[in-house]
Amino acid sequence: MGWREFCYHLLFHWPDLPERPFRSEFKAFPWANDGVALRAWQRGKTGYPIVDAGMRELWHTGWMHNRVRMIAASLLTKGLLVPWQAGEAWFWDTLVDADLANNAANWQWVAGCGADAAPYFRIFNPVRQGQKFDPEGAYVRRWVPGLQCMPSEFIHAPWLAPRERLYQAGVRLGEDYPYPIIDHAMARKRALAAFARIKRPGAQG
Repeated sequence: MGWREFCYHLLFHWPDLPERPFRSEFKAFPWANDGVALRAWQRGKTGYPIVDAGMRELWHTGWMHNRVRMIAASLLTKGLLVPWQAGEAWFWDTLVDADLANNAANWQWVAGCGADAAPYFRIFNPVRQGQKFDPEGAYVRRWVPGLQCMPSEFIHAPWLAPRERLYQAGVRLGEDYPYPIIDHAMARKRALAAFARIKRPGAQG
């Protein structure tokens, strides 16, 4: 309740919150306007099962658990460097509980550009998050049926499964289910480098 009221306070005093970053230095952030990556994220085809499950649940039901919202938003903004406004717009169109203030403030929080934002170096690892919050893969199996037969130890990272395990599970990576859209470790380094650029003196636009 407190966070909701805080979001309303922000929108009242900063009515451009849904369009512009609260922190001015983010005007110079090197976002990647990658339409292909955005569409893969929207359709639940990123190759990261916990994210794909959430995005498919969102499309089918209009709802997604808050934890999965954060993981999905982190992948889009910090993993793929797609502008947070694109994710905000998609959630606004698809969430049945969409709220202008909460949507804008929370997207800016995850992207690192909002008031009381998540630290720039906090970049959710979608594999570890899946293992922690969906250890047996029940959530993934429900919304990504192509992975129903994957062993739990590989359900959040099917690309790490031995070929015979993939065969037994009936999964053909790149056909039935995509490879990861981006390597998380590489994406994290890229995001940290981008944040470092806007933190340098004189980097603001």
